[in-house]
This record gives sequence, structure tokens and C-alpha cells, in this order.
Amino acid sequence: MIRDAREQRGLSLEALAAKLDTQSSTLEEVESGAVSASIDLVNRIAQALEVGPEAKAAEAVPQPMHPTKPTPMHLTIEGGRQLSGAIDVRSSKNAAVALLCASLLNRGRTVLRKIAKIEEVNRICEVLISIGYRISWINETDLELIRPEELDLDSMDVAAARRTRSIIMFFAPLMHFYNEFKVPYAGGCDLGARTIEPHLQVLRHFGLDVVATEGFYRCIAADVHAPERAVVLTERGDTVTENALMAAAMVEGPVTIRNASPNYMVQDLCFFLQALGVRIDGVGTTTLVVHGVKDVNADVEYYPSEDPIEAMSLITAAIVTKSELTIQRAPIEFLEIELAILEEMGLDVTVTDEYFADNGRTRLVDITVRPSTLKAPIDKIHPMPFPGLNIDNLPFFAVIAAEAEGQTLIHDWVYENRAIHLLDLAKIGGNIQLLDPHRLIVNGPTKWRGREVTCPPALRPGVCLLLAMLGAKGESVLRDVYVINRGYEDLPNRLNALGANVRVTTG
Repeated sequence: MIRDAREQRGLSLEALAAKLDTQSSTLEEVESGAVSASIDLVNRIAQALEVGPEAKAAEAVPQPMHPTKPTPMHLTIEGGRQLSGAIDVRSSKNAAVALLCASLLNRGRTVLRKIAKIEEVNRICEVLISIGYRISWINETDLELIRPEELDLDSMDVAAARRTRSIIMFFAPLMHFYNEFKVPYAGGCDLGARTIEPHLQVLRHFGLDVVATEGFYRCIAADVHAPERAVVLTERGDTVTENALMAAAMVEGPVTIRNASPNYMVQDLCFFLQALGVRIDGVGTTTLVVHGVKDVNADVEYYPSEDPIEAMSLITAAIVTKSELTIQRAPIEFLEIELAILEEMGLDVTVTDEYFADNGRTRLVDITVRPSTLKAPIDKIHPMPFPGLNIDNLPFFAVIAAEAEGQTLIHDWVYENRAIHLLDLAKIGGNIQLLDPHRLIVNGPTKWRGREVTCPPALRPGVCLLLAMLGAKGESVLRDVYVINRGYEDLPNRLNALGANVRVTTG
């Protein structure tokens, strides 16, 4: 926020530092997130930039600002350090963006507790603010959303919308309020061709027609209604299921959705919609029956559950640094296959008894990982829709397989480009062979080497590089890590609290 405001006003770091009578290096650390700013410093910066009180500290999400060329962030990693201690898993990134989109259904006050402060959340907040929402952070971790009586769709922040694929989850909520509207083309990670046709097939059942025009999807919803028959998803996708749920939430049902994803973010959306008064049967299964309501106007608060993908990232960090580490508040229902494979590979791991997340529904455990000698699995490692190995957890097994004795086949049948991005692990010592755009052979064990590498334009492969660099001898530099900030909150400082040495620089 500070960097964007400074650059919008044409001020250099040195110029702002001179106004504040402080060092430019101090401001650089504040802007990059390397250190936390005191309230006094934030107030002084706000005054120097002539920023109103609504943008001070963390009390509000700022109005969207898009500098012509955002300052890149880089990570310098001193590898080869063991980690120790315990770390909490934070709330789910994918649940957060789904709930932000679902807030469009609610004319009342929505409060999302312990929300992840990540770039993906920032982009959706910028879009919502641009169309009239009042959004503010309360108690540092909770996000309050107040929907206007009428949305100003013509003022939508197109630049922010095009930096996130989650914008496609505006289709279903908006169709309940507007006969015609447009949504910018979706962005996000570079993972190959990802058609939105499954979304359009589903939403056509509810009366939404979408035409692709220059840079926008033109949406026509003249006759929104409940489908006459069960809606069968041709793809058991998470966001497809979420769009189907939001379409069904405000039509007279019941609406049956078959081949639905029962994944963690879908369950969170179901629990949130239930808090809004929508009855949903079959949560956690592939058949959902939604009993919609005509109007949603409720003051509601909800805690999104913890992120199983972040939990898997932290497990991988322990493995690659040969450390004993406890990952607390891990959603076990969405990690059981991963842990079963790791135990088969020889990982020394223990799991506590289960307890409930703050949402009262998701089952959590604490997982302790210890240094282990791993062997390659006999079978290939491949993802499946829940309850199989999570699609977003597959890339971490490329790093883990590089630590294991023997040869592992990784089969990423979902995305065209992700296996190619994982080839970047070879730049820091990985012995990896690409068989085709979907299959990798990983040979281990690996002696990681410190190198300078540009972060790939995909979230999970980017984090995999960072994790491997934690285990590399010497110093590594991972350049331009915006994509990591899309999905992880304050990851460098959280790793440093465990004993890592990760420094943030900009420019």
C-alpha cells in the first residue's frame, strides 16, 4: 500500500525518506515486508503522502492503485540451515477468494475471520472496492465487507481483475442481480490452456449466456431459473462447483449438482452459504442438493479453514532441510493420501488426535516431521480429485522425490505447463528428465546447489524452488516472486522464525 501510494505520487524512496528524516533503506524494508512498521511510522508516512485516515495502517484496504511498473521483489536464501520448532498453518487462499466472491450474494455485512493477507485476496478486494464495496481490516486478521445497494460495474478495476483467475467466480453471483454485465478475461498462473467452458456449460442450465468479446466476457442473464433436471458437471473442478453452488443459492430449488468437487474450498463455501441461510445437503460428497433462497440479507461472520496446500509446503520444508518440525492446525481430511505416500517412502512422522477448526466443521491435527532417509515409491505419483492426492500438492513431490533414493515418476495430467516449470529445479542441482508436458522422472538423492533463478510464473513451482533452495548449499537468489505472494502470507519471515535465513530485497 505504501509503495503504491508513493509511486502514484511520483516519489522515490530517497525523496520520501527525506520527508520523514529517516533512511531510505528503512523504508525499503518496510515496503518489502521485511520488517513491520510501527503505528507512529505508518502515521508519519500517511501524512507525508497526504493519505486519508481510511488508508492508514491495516484498518482499510486501499483504493486500487496500479503503478505502471510494480517494483519486483526478490528473495536471497542462505541454504543448508536446519529448521526447528512449530508453525501454524494459516487459512486457505482458495477458500478466501471463493468467500470474497460469494459475499456478492449478501446484502448484509460479511466478516471473514483470520483471512489470508495475500496478493490474490488483495486483487479481489481491489475489484470489489472499485464497484462500490466498503472493505476494512479489523483486529489485524479479520476482513469486513459492506456491499452497496447497487454495484457500480462500469467502474470495475479491470487491471486487478485480469491478474486473478478467481474473477470467473463473479459470473454466478452477478447473474442474480443483473440482466446483462461483463467480466474481464481471467488471469492467474501460467499453467497452460485452462478453458472456462465447463463453467459456461453449468451456468447455461441456470439461464446465463456468455459471449467472448474483445477482452471481456459479455454475460446475459435475462431468465435466471432453477434447472429442470440435475446439473451434471462434465469436469469435477473446484471453481466450477463453486460457481454452480452460487448459481443455485438464489433460485427456487431444490437443485441437484452431480459430479461436484468435495474439496476443501468447496466445503468452506458450502458452510458459508449455510450461514447465509442456504440449505445444502451432501457437503463433502460428489452429489450436492441446494435449497436456494430468494434474497440474502444477513450479518454473518465465518472462519475459513486452514490451507492443506500450505501444510504440505511446510512438510516439504522440513524434509528438504532434514529438520524436526511440527506443523500445527493441519486439515487432516485433505492430507491423508499425501501422508500415506510419505510414510511409504520412509518419512518419520507422527499425528496428534483430531480437533476442530474455528469453523466448527473442519478436522485438524498437528503433524511432526523428523529427519528421515527416503526411498522412491514403487508406483508413480499422480493427483486425483478429492479424496485423492490434491492436484496442488503434486509439485511438492518433485522436491521430495529429489530427496529420495531412486527414481520417481511424477504424472501431472491436469496442467500442460506445470511439469515444464518444475524443470527449473534442475538449475539448482535436481536430476530431472521431462518425458512430455505432463510427466517428469526425478532421480535422487540430490545435492542442491545455490544459484540465481527467476521465479516461474506459476505459484506452486515457484514455492518448490524456494523450498529446494532452503536445502541448497550456499546462497541462492529467487527473483521476482510476486506469484508466491499470491498464495502465501509473509512466508520469508515465517520461515526465518523457524531458523531459515531468507532476505527480502526489491528493485
